Amino acid sequence: MSVLQVISLLLCCVAFSVCYDYKTALSDSLLFYEAQRSGKLPSDQRVTWRKDSALNDKGNNGEDLTGGYYDAGDLVKFGFPMAYTITTLAWGIIDFEDVYRSTGNLEHAQKAIKWGTDYFLKAHVSENELYGQVGQGSSDHAYWGRPEDMTMARPAWKITASAPGSDLAGETAAALAAASIVFKSADSNYASTLLTHAKQLFNFANTHRGIYSEAISDAAGFYRSSSYADELVWAAVWLYKATNDKTYLTQAESLYQEGNLQNSNGGFDWDTKTSGIEILMSQISSNAIHKTKAKSYLDYMVNNQQKTPKGMLYIDQWGTLRHACNVAYLLLQASRLGIGDSSSYTKMAKSQIDYALGSTGFSYVIGVGSNYPTHAQHRSSSCPDAPAKCDWSTYSGQQPNAHILYGAMVGGPDSNDGYKDERSDYVHNEVACDYNAAYQGALAALIKMGA
Repeated sequence: MSVLQVISLLLCCVAFSVCYDYKTALSDSLLFYEAQRSGKLPSDQRVTWRKDSALNDKGNNGEDLTGGYYDAGDLVKFGFPMAYTITTLAWGIIDFEDVYRSTGNLEHAQKAIKWGTDYFLKAHVSENELYGQVGQGSSDHAYWGRPEDMTMARPAWKITASAPGSDLAGETAAALAAASIVFKSADSNYASTLLTHAKQLFNFANTHRGIYSEAISDAAGFYRSSSYADELVWAAVWLYKATNDKTYLTQAESLYQEGNLQNSNGGFDWDTKTSGIEILMSQISSNAIHKTKAKSYLDYMVNNQQKTPKGMLYIDQWGTLRHACNVAYLLLQASRLGIGDSSSYTKMAKSQIDYALGSTGFSYVIGVGSNYPTHAQHRSSSCPDAPAKCDWSTYSGQQPNAHILYGAMVGGPDSNDGYKDERSDYVHNEVACDYNAAYQGALAALIKMGA
């Protein structure tokens, strides 16, 4: 850390009483995504204890489905949360590109996006066909070991016109559209390719309606979708932002009404995009309902939502910090747009990120501080380097994980701030790609503010 960085950090601490090195946390989050890579790893791979894996991932007709990201501590590639992750990461990069550039992370962030979008381009095998899962949940979860060593069958499932998934196709369209903005200046040809696929996927999603987890039944046990109405709007909004074609904005407004989103209670995660839509629509739509709905949801989060005794927003028992950080990101975005009380929004958002980073004396982000999870439920980092054995005896052992999974945020504590650093506790101690997505964007927003 340079002298100027140290001075900046000290000034931050004086201003905010407690502060953390958000810049390093941002860099580490991108390292986590490198650790989640599937497929043939590039020569500039920084997480060197990971090796090539799943090189035979194929579609039903032999299509190349290598690449993409392993979902969490397991080794399945679930397309729905992966697409949400890429959309949300891209959103943060678009709005805070200067932060990514000034911290030396822009190229790493672009590569994180491209690792996902390259896979989506492969998975989109024709206009109305999209592979949405590789790897079968139960057989994958019966294996504990390095991804490089797995030998179980890895079937692939897709959505089609006769077995549609508007949520999956819509979210993937959103991811590709958002990514096209990220690459518009850096690689215009690639951005154009992304946009072509995004338009096709949105048309597929809108024309052939259905819930993807009904078409891909194996996904229902892990990432069951509750609706596709929000993903259709979400995709249309991102296509408008990517193209400036008002046809997409008109469609977004129409689909918003058709899906009755104005009566939604809000929310933002891999399944629900509603409050993210309200924030984006507040930027581009003249309809005042979007700011009203965004403010209503975020005011409730700040003033009325259940909180743990130590101040974490408690929304759902599974991946508690993921939900808290998702809200933090929306609060910071709303504050930038002049929605709600900027002071209270920023204070609440910062408190959630700081909780994740250790304001209670324990950091839930691996590698931050000196007191953080050492037994996260995560196969590859738990395994010592080959040729050492790694199996269920490794899982059940008391030893710390063999590798530090820098930047990964674990699920987090329960409603009373209770937490045990145990590999077996997948509810509170697993990591996942979607957990880090809005968290990473919130870090960038806080850096932008000088917080």
